[in-house]
Amino acid sequence: MTILVGHSNMDLDCLGSLVLGRYLYPDAVCVRSRLIHPVAKSLYNLYKNHLNFISSGELRGMDVDKIVVFDTRTRGRIKEYLEFLPDFNGEMYIYDHHSNDSCDLDNACILSCDYGANTTVIATLLMEKDVTLEPVDATIALTGIFADTGNFTHENVCLKDFEAASWLLGQGGSMKLVSQFLKPLKQEYQITLFHQVVNRLVYKKIHGHTIILSYYEMKEQVSGLAPIVEKVFEVENADALFVLFGLEKAKKTLIIGRSQKETIDVSSILAPWGGGGHTRAASAQLKGKFGQEVYESFINGLTHSLVPAVSAEDLMTMDVDVIRDSWSVLDASLFLEKSGHTGAPVLNDEGTLVGFMTLRDISKARKSDQMKSPVRSYMTRKVHSCARDASIKELESFFLQHNVGHIPVAHEGRLLGIVTRADYLNYLEQR
Repeated sequence: MTILVGHSNMDLDCLGSLVLGRYLYPDAVCVRSRLIHPVAKSLYNLYKNHLNFISSGELRGMDVDKIVVFDTRTRGRIKEYLEFLPDFNGEMYIYDHHSNDSCDLDNACILSCDYGANTTVIATLLMEKDVTLEPVDATIALTGIFADTGNFTHENVCLKDFEAASWLLGQGGSMKLVSQFLKPLKQEYQITLFHQVVNRLVYKKIHGHTIILSYYEMKEQVSGLAPIVEKVFEVENADALFVLFGLEKAKKTLIIGRSQKETIDVSSILAPWGGGGHTRAASAQLKGKFGQEVYESFINGLTHSLVPAVSAEDLMTMDVDVIRDSWSVLDASLFLEKSGHTGAPVLNDEGTLVGFMTLRDISKARKSDQMKSPVRSYMTRKVHSCARDASIKELESFFLQHNVGHIPVAHEGRLLGIVTRADYLNYLEQR
């Protein structure tokens, strides 16, 4: 007998993988986790009869000779199934897109692909086999891809994810249903909690990162806390968000973290607190620990866990072509033409940054027939410069709000380097 399993606390991508996995293994039985992510639970309940999954407890006494695992390669995340199969000694196959994770499942055969969603891995195989899906299965799988790729906005999204989604639409997947399933806050209490969390947001700058935290105490845990955190993270422009829910009755604290930077691995940050998950999304439960002191302790831990963020000093070019304010506009024009720049910082004779000269400034002088006038007469005096430790978000603000293409990096009036729009875009592309 062959069984198909996903990780504990099944999410939409795991569910989509299992649904498509049945087309690869038509005689297999799907097994559901004891825990299903709240967002996925709504979809599961609607299609419960169609899915016809068995529970992990029903594995007891079954003669299983093959286990196919989806969306994980970690023993701890499928422990709930293995505990009912203590004598299992058969084949194990894994389909997983977490290529950076280590595998502790002995002798397992792994198919690993760097796709944005695990469902994409299975959909690609079915596309190659020219398999025809039932529309309901195509819809469930499509929901999984949209969920795990953040509606195709996550950095690990690739061409295969788009191709798989297109194929699933062609198989009858319903975007109308997908959009309905992906609405994170379906219950009135979730909307109320969302506002409570937002009202308690605290913004901190830690090692150049913009971190948002919130601590909220409640009598007991309710379902659907993760979608609330997801929604807060969606509307707030932060490098990372951590929400701590103090659960008074259980005397424990639940921490849910989200990150939009590879350099802030929330799974690693929450590991010392007994947590786990993904680089961008993870959670932890601190049993027996409750109260404001937990929150303060967590903030202190963050200070030690976070590596310094990339700053202007990391991106800037130190060897900067400059213009002197005593030059004529004609000299500046010839200089920019020769260097191929559209503008350059202007220094006075003491080497102090006093302005910025662009082709637009030169054009004004040319129209007025004042090309022999000194640069200081036509340069832009209001220079939008930044400090060497300016964060990526601060640089982004300069480029977007001030519509400049160059940002001089200065300290006490002395030019240290320059960050161009191209430097910023290259960083975004390569990070």
